[in-house]
Amino acid sequence: MKPLTSRWASPVAALAILGIVAGCGLPQLGPNKRQIFSGSVQREGDAFVVAVNDRVTRATAVVPALGFSSGFVNAAQLTSDTIRPGDVLGLTIWENVQDGLLAGQTGNSTVLEEVQVDSAGFIFVPYAGRVRAAGNTPNQLRELITSRLDDQTPDPQVEVRRVAGDGSTVSLVGAVGGQGVYPIERPTRTLSAMLAKAGGVTIEPEIAQITVIRGGHRGKVWFQDLYDNPALDIALRAGDRILVEEDTRSFTALGAMSQQARVPFESQNLSALEAIAQVGGLVATSSDPTGVFVFRNEPAEIANQVLGRTDLQGAQRLIYVLNLKEPNGLFLARDFVIRDDDTLYVTEAPYAQWTKTISLVLGAITPVADVQTLTGG
Repeated sequence: MKPLTSRWASPVAALAILGIVAGCGLPQLGPNKRQIFSGSVQREGDAFVVAVNDRVTRATAVVPALGFSSGFVNAAQLTSDTIRPGDVLGLTIWENVQDGLLAGQTGNSTVLEEVQVDSAGFIFVPYAGRVRAAGNTPNQLRELITSRLDDQTPDPQVEVRRVAGDGSTVSLVGAVGGQGVYPIERPTRTLSAMLAKAGGVTIEPEIAQITVIRGGHRGKVWFQDLYDNPALDIALRAGDRILVEEDTRSFTALGAMSQQARVPFESQNLSALEAIAQVGGLVATSSDPTGVFVFRNEPAEIANQVLGRTDLQGAQRLIYVLNLKEPNGLFLARDFVIRDDDTLYVTEAPYAQWTKTISLVLGAITPVADVQTLTGG
């Protein structure tokens, strides 16, 4: 057999390399569209592959349900006059006699400074005994003490004033300007006012979440909802614990995009289009706009709506397909809501695979050409 001439050496080498490439496969960022569709339930796989349309976007538009229970919302504001355990009061008692029960020989009034309300809500007044103070206003307490002393001294006159108090406080921690314990005062009876007192939130307001813990109950709202919905600006109670933290939701971006990473949400409601933009968008030379996939474990009630079924139970694996080249593709991507733990995956364009093939072929042919040049073939 005669050896191949130089004229046919390069084409034969190219064909040989193409054969090897076809047999071994090219490097990939991940599965291509054909491989993803091959894993669908329709092809005996374990995931439902669903093309996104208007009905699907409506069925899957689920966002975190945050809010306060009726116990939080319906609680009335504390008045500045209400006495609470821990408050410190000052009492002045006048007696209509020269030598009264409490007054000395030089006057007919007695001053009791810094009478602290105990943990049970009571104070002790000489000759009146233990008197319930917590839950009463200073005027109501004055009437109680007067009625107790009325049987022992003629026409007593009582004054009750607030000296200080540490019973009506709340604690603020997390992403606020000043963490600490703050008293509930006249200007800071509501949640938003107390946050302002603490220096406001120090993270992006759009992703700030506020948790209020009251005894064994807790509620959580978005920071912006305090201003969009005044009913959520709840009245505070002594002992409330307020936590300000950043939204912890995130999605994973993979495939032919500008960035591959686990990405935190930057807004309360994140669409597929916004998620793509958040990681830098598609890459013109490698991304396939017809192959945008969202992988998700969908609750059975939503999966049944999406698939038009009623028999599915438990979480289901769903793969949503977005084709940005369709006439309404960008609108659908704008309306499709990304949820926590979603995986956003973009396949490589066929052109990118072809480019890889050409690069491998040319890289292999170049040494042959160099040999021919050196030998003068």
